[in-house]
Amino acid sequence: MKKTLLLITSLFVCLYYVSAQNETDPSKEDKGEFSGNFQTNNQFYLRDDRIGASTTQYLKEKSSTDAWLFMSYKFKGFNFALRYDAFNNTPLFNPQAAYSNQGVGFWQVSKDIDKLNITVGYIYDQFGSGMTFRSYEDRNIGIDFAIQGARVIYNLSDNTRFKAFTGKQKFRFDAREPIIKGVNAEHRLALSEKVTADLGASVVNRTLDQTTMNAITSTINSYALPDRFDPKYNVYAFQFYNTLNFGNFSWMVEYDYKTDEAILDLNNKLMKSNGHIYHTSISYSSKGIGINAQFKRIERFPLRVSPLEIAPIPNNAPINYLPSITRQNTYRLLARYNSVVQELGENAMQLELTLKPSKKTQVNVNTSLVTTLKGVDFKTATFTYDTTTRLFREIYVDVQHKFNKTFKAMIGIQSIGYNQATYELKAFAPFVEALTPFGEMTYKLTPTRSLRFEWQYMHTKQDLGSFVNGLLEYNAAPHWSFSAGDMLNFQHGSVNKPAAGETFELVHYFNFFAAYTYKTSRFSGGFLKQPQGVNCTGGVCRVEPAFSGARISLTTNF
Repeated sequence: MKKTLLLITSLFVCLYYVSAQNETDPSKEDKGEFSGNFQTNNQFYLRDDRIGASTTQYLKEKSSTDAWLFMSYKFKGFNFALRYDAFNNTPLFNPQAAYSNQGVGFWQVSKDIDKLNITVGYIYDQFGSGMTFRSYEDRNIGIDFAIQGARVIYNLSDNTRFKAFTGKQKFRFDAREPIIKGVNAEHRLALSEKVTADLGASVVNRTLDQTTMNAITSTINSYALPDRFDPKYNVYAFQFYNTLNFGNFSWMVEYDYKTDEAILDLNNKLMKSNGHIYHTSISYSSKGIGINAQFKRIERFPLRVSPLEIAPIPNNAPINYLPSITRQNTYRLLARYNSVVQELGENAMQLELTLKPSKKTQVNVNTSLVTTLKGVDFKTATFTYDTTTRLFREIYVDVQHKFNKTFKAMIGIQSIGYNQATYELKAFAPFVEALTPFGEMTYKLTPTRSLRFEWQYMHTKQDLGSFVNGLLEYNAAPHWSFSAGDMLNFQHGSVNKPAAGETFELVHYFNFFAAYTYKTSRFSGGFLKQPQGVNCTGGVCRVEPAFSGARISLTTNF
């Protein structure tokens, strides 16, 4: 690793020197382009046993730092990229532990040759929707599933493209041993002036290394004879998808199939199974109205670098990405309960409606439902939603109106049903039913200054009980932003019910924030408390412990 770092750093220094020399010599036509960015997140921990903020960082480390420096240089069709990562006592990879290390977290060299692109190093990419292959990064929740290897992309025409890659999945500053490879083809077909079809197909293969196979075999041999089976070194995932666009309508269909392999069941016991995904959506859009309906069924489709990786553990080495089709909420209380995709099996459906009766008014309606596999029976064409099949339900409505140039407001309501026992692995936890009205108002004091106020009231008798949240935000463009808020747990639920003779004490989750932006740099800091729950970013969810303390961040581009 040290030799690699020295070699890549030396290369960047040389290239940057060449670029600088070219800038001083007008006769040099191709100067190249150097750019980059830097980000650091720092957390300071203040223990609060009452809300459960008592992981190792609160007891020993007291603070943590994450930092990323990314540099890129483009020169004569070449693209050189390097990212240096540093982690000190971070909970990113496992919220219950502290991790420290630093080094080259990403490097890449690519070259465009006419219609061909060749890339070596670390690669971020996906095939289609990503449900058979996706390598990506989401650093704010500790995800980095880059492929360390090689990739080629060939654009046969403006309508046809081929991809192929091979490599190993990144694991922090190393790589996991199993080999992953795949090919993808996409083609746009013009059926008429108003009708087009976007076709795609993929094949992904994972080959286990001998050490992993030995561990799987040893585990299987520890089972009773009826539960034993012969594991396979190779698994193949096939993907077929098509989006048909005709006028104001769009219809997408996708089918994914995975061959037999060893997978972990709900009790973390290995079993042999293939897998299927059925996904379709249809949408309509015209002036003043937009409609989208989706359905997705997942049947035993975990696809990981190793079958022994357990789903709830962060960085569990997925090769693919199974997105949730439920609404991604941003308000603090509306986002408290999120649907986590059940890769062993679920039915998910969503209906979304957007109406604009006038230029100043917009109405959004969204409803979604997630059940176990037994909730939808294709053979008998029956649907069941009861205590044995329900996982998640949401009904959401909001109305937005702009009263004049300086004032706009929104009001809405959300109804949630949430299977906490399944999503948060809390045995015997009751099914959460929550009703949350909410609103927001924004007033422009001047063309560059504004005040925004948001509120939510969540009523539930389960989990931690009822909350009310309020936040006031002041923005002074282009530099300053301030906010202050409080999420108050004012009524107990099923898990924090006071003992006989005692009264429930209010619990405050304060949130104070300030940010300053100067040119391409942004400094931000805040003090906050937040309860334990499922945190979702971009459809990727994980259970996180409670937090109490301060956060300071810096991002800059150059």
